[in-house]
Amino acid sequence: MITWRKTKRSGEPVGTLINAHIVSAEQTWERGYIRWNGQSIDEIGSMEQFVQRDENVIDVSGALVTPGLIDIHIHGGYEVDTMDADESRLRQLSEDMLQEGVTSFFATTITQSKEAIEQALTAVRNVMATEDTTIAGIHLEGPFVNVEMAGAQPAEHIIDPDAEQFRKWQQLAGGHIRLVTYAPERPGAREFEEALRESGAIGSAGHTSATFEENKQVGVKHGTHLYNQMRGLHHREPGTVGYCLLEKGVMAEIIPDGIHSRPEMVDFAYRLKGANELVVITDAMRAKGLPDGQYELGGQPVIVEGGAARLEAGNLAGSVLTMDAAFRNIQAYTGCTVEEAVKMTATNAAKEFGLTTKGDIKSGFDADLVVWDDTAHVQMTIVKGNIAYEREDQR
Repeated sequence: MITWRKTKRSGEPVGTLINAHIVSAEQTWERGYIRWNGQSIDEIGSMEQFVQRDENVIDVSGALVTPGLIDIHIHGGYEVDTMDADESRLRQLSEDMLQEGVTSFFATTITQSKEAIEQALTAVRNVMATEDTTIAGIHLEGPFVNVEMAGAQPAEHIIDPDAEQFRKWQQLAGGHIRLVTYAPERPGAREFEEALRESGAIGSAGHTSATFEENKQVGVKHGTHLYNQMRGLHHREPGTVGYCLLEKGVMAEIIPDGIHSRPEMVDFAYRLKGANELVVITDAMRAKGLPDGQYELGGQPVIVEGGAARLEAGNLAGSVLTMDAAFRNIQAYTGCTVEEAVKMTATNAAKEFGLTTKGDIKSGFDADLVVWDDTAHVQMTIVKGNIAYEREDQR
């Protein structure tokens, strides 16, 4: 049970969180405290070292506290989609995901017309310019993919990798495109990869039929939603799946919803990659957090039933997974430790994309924290030292 030592109202900076089971990427305190000054963490230590100051204090009574979660592949949720290109709705999405413990995310596009993509990039750029958002970048998923591996990417808008088009979009996005899903085997990919390097964006093999060697020759370092819409594992051709699993230094996204990949295959990836080279994502679409029914993704009707989002043809069309459920599931599917779950849901993404003050609990890092109950459900989300979400029964 969370209790207060001093009066505090949601949205005001607070000072210290005490009696916490703190789990960071590198260190654990069974009973510790976290003190922050403004938006940054100032001190972390055991309760034996704690000396109260003139400050607001939150006593979490032994609850688990982790870094804020980071989702680098999310199209939307709560009736919002990045492709809506609506600034107010993007801000609402940021707020809604606080209940999942998400303190940073990459607004993710989908293959659409150039005009629609440009509108979405402009909207995200404008929201990020306010600095009043948890959006930390843009993931451009398509249109530079292989039509044979389209999945839920609208085939009529798929194009080959185009370096000049990407440069134009990166400029329009204010340099915020951090991750780009593309097909390394398609014409134009070498020039495209050079444009990515110039801009600092990371290229990710996804919606691709690239062979193991095609990926290896260009040094792909990231794989989009492992197993799904990529050349599969075969004993004579390891494919993109084999490349992502076997090549050291490649970060592989995984969707632990039990639908995109069976739990056993999530565990298979964990056993091969370990906790340092997997990044948990949701790939969620606008129906996340909403009842079953008919929705839309990339201008296509999507039917959500029993936790699965599918096009009318049956193709999976993103997910309705939440990041807090992903945090629980990755532990349940793999038997990993909480420390390893923290790496896969926060630390790895922050390190890969240079989010240098995110993804860990350290002095000087942003005070982005999640307080969990004993069933690993979110009680409270703190963003840059402000209580941004507090579950009703904790108020």
